[in-house]
Amino acid sequence: MLFLKFVFLSISIFVLVKSADYFTESAEKIGLHFKLSPFIVGITIVSVGTSLPELVTSIFAVIDKQSTIVAGNVVGSNIANIFLVLGLSAIVSNGLSTKHDIMRVDLPMLAASAFFLYIASYDGTFDLKEGILSLVGLTAYLLYAYKSKNASLELTNPPQGKLKFTTLIILFASVIFLDISAKYTVINIVEISNILNISTSAIAASVVAFGTSLPELMVSINAAKKGNLEMSIGNVIGSNIFNTFGIMGAASCIAPIKIDIPTITLSLPVMLASTVLLVFSLQNKAMSRWIGYMFILFYVLYILKLFS
Repeated sequence: MLFLKFVFLSISIFVLVKSADYFTESAEKIGLHFKLSPFIVGITIVSVGTSLPELVTSIFAVIDKQSTIVAGNVVGSNIANIFLVLGLSAIVSNGLSTKHDIMRVDLPMLAASAFFLYIASYDGTFDLKEGILSLVGLTAYLLYAYKSKNASLELTNPPQGKLKFTTLIILFASVIFLDISAKYTVINIVEISNILNISTSAIAASVVAFGTSLPELMVSINAAKKGNLEMSIGNVIGSNIFNTFGIMGAASCIAPIKIDIPTITLSLPVMLASTVLLVFSLQNKAMSRWIGYMFILFYVLYILKLFS
């Protein structure tokens, strides 16, 4: 029974991730067809696209009155993005580096978002007021990125010619599959946690967080293999800021988000520590391969502690 539930959860997460991938790809084509600049498409569609699985899952979790899944998913994804995604990227590329002045705004904003989430969640609730502040923070960062152009994500091989009708079909179909897979992801999280008698946030912070971080993982590793190291770093920084400000902000506008004890005592401090470690690791705009191995080790330790 438990094995089947994990199989169903894996399938729903897989469909969720693939649906987000197809949605992002088709939305890119539509945006470029209507002559939106690659930068505008990148900072809106692409940046949201890799975090779309977390966003849709969190919204349905709040609607289904399983709001503890939201914080577990967001915090777990942020930890996975730093320790797992950047760790593997640094190992694959034999070190990461960037020419952008990320210490000026990007890393401080990442650190600020992590501290904000920690402080706002410490009382066990993330409410509407904190959600609005989160969305204001996200808007401020996007405006900075737009003006500076530093966060521009140039899309390769933009589509040529007329917009195909199949692109529209794929866009609407992916939205439907996102809806269905997100619902079943939440259902399976609740059922598995009941069977194992553990918190839903633990499943969300581990299995679901890993699954919904796959877009960031694939984008970053592929970019690292091709030598586009700045994309690997920018993808994680942007995704974590969007997760914290965008997902928590949007979900809390629907209903207050409850934060359970394991998230407050373990996951949030680990997320904070991972963010601080990342800031120190990138203060010279570079991260060595050995730090990548250290990050992977920390991620394994976190997962073990989560289920201990």
